[in-house]
Amino acid sequence: MKAMKFVLPSLFATAMAFAQQGAPTGAAVDPTADEQKALDALKGKVEGIIAWSTSRANSHHDIWLMNADGTGAHALTASDNVDWFPRISPDGSKVLFNRSKGGWVPENDANYPEKWDLWMVNLDGSDAHKVVENATWGTWRPDGKSIVFSRAGKVFTMDLASKAETMILDGEVAFDKSGVILQEPNMSPDGKHLAITLRGSMRETGVWNLEKGGWTKSGDGCQIDWNFDGSKLYRVNPTGNGGTAAPSEILWFSAKDGKQVEKVGFFGIPKNVRLMDLPGRRSHEYFPRISPDGKWLVWGATDKGHDHDMFDYELYMWKIGEPVESATRITYHSGNDRWPDIWLGKVPVKAAPVATAADVKAQAAAAVAGGASDAKMDELIKAIDRLTDAVNALTRTQMDKNMAAEGAEHIPAGVAEAK
Repeated sequence: MKAMKFVLPSLFATAMAFAQQGAPTGAAVDPTADEQKALDALKGKVEGIIAWSTSRANSHHDIWLMNADGTGAHALTASDNVDWFPRISPDGSKVLFNRSKGGWVPENDANYPEKWDLWMVNLDGSDAHKVVENATWGTWRPDGKSIVFSRAGKVFTMDLASKAETMILDGEVAFDKSGVILQEPNMSPDGKHLAITLRGSMRETGVWNLEKGGWTKSGDGCQIDWNFDGSKLYRVNPTGNGGTAAPSEILWFSAKDGKQVEKVGFFGIPKNVRLMDLPGRRSHEYFPRISPDGKWLVWGATDKGHDHDMFDYELYMWKIGEPVESATRITYHSGNDRWPDIWLGKVPVKAAPVATAADVKAQAAAAVAGGASDAKMDELIKAIDRLTDAVNALTRTQMDKNMAAEGAEHIPAGVAEAK
């Protein structure tokens, strides 16, 4: 019965995804008084950018940006395809992400590269373009001149200037087993090792030595990655609290020569290996990313279900080393929020621009002519509200000026001079 508790919601979500051809767009929710206090305390405490994938404005998912302190959230992409797994360039100027080739494609199909391409877009939303065809799980190398990505059972690098691709690992050859899928390949900062989540005919996480060959298993779970200098490995593990969903927590390990130092086995999980396991109901942790300076952790957690692109994951920020209870929830929306990335630096995220009359007219015409989803109609209504507020403010300013001018005309010259 306990297993059915977790299986049934997942099956229901899968059925709903098939029927709806998209994720729930959800609605904004209000933080509690304590949550708002934590948000206020985080403001200005950390400077940088968070990029993530969300269904809040588009059931097919867009890439959104916000300041690292949780403020200034706005859309970076908007398309009928599925945009997810954003990765910010080392200089903070661009975002690399997965995009489906056509319409709704669930994350479970990430193992089928023919359904995906890698795209890139500037942080201001300009110059969105395809970078690699038939690929997923794109990540940056530290110099920002090349990327690493996966095509099912193979991992490649690509030089962005020449577009030259190089295969660096063939999973079926390396493991001498057919059907091996290499998910989320993350190259160590020194380029000597590859942290990989294995799927298909193998299900585990570990590190492949690119220089000498050979596999070092980390354990079960998924989403294994390096910290900024390669001295740590961290990943999701199917243990821990789990809240009202299946157990899940984030572990981290010391790494030496690309190999995990601490072991997790029969005697349980050492305390120093547990990085994050939230108390309470919302404790199904996924999508961990450590900031480039190694001081902050951003991730998603849900209190029900598991499907990465369907359930209500919310994003959290936490300064590593502080009590886990000090983690701050930074998204408040019942849509799906997943796969955050964090970059630190002085590149503030601009708030969404105020709509112009031409924008509103164009959106209204499109909505009337072709029909619009509830989410798009909500966006249109909000745009009209912003335009109305701007017009009212302008009108009030002009009225104040007129009244001041009229008053000045009725003041005797001597009095005006005295004033």
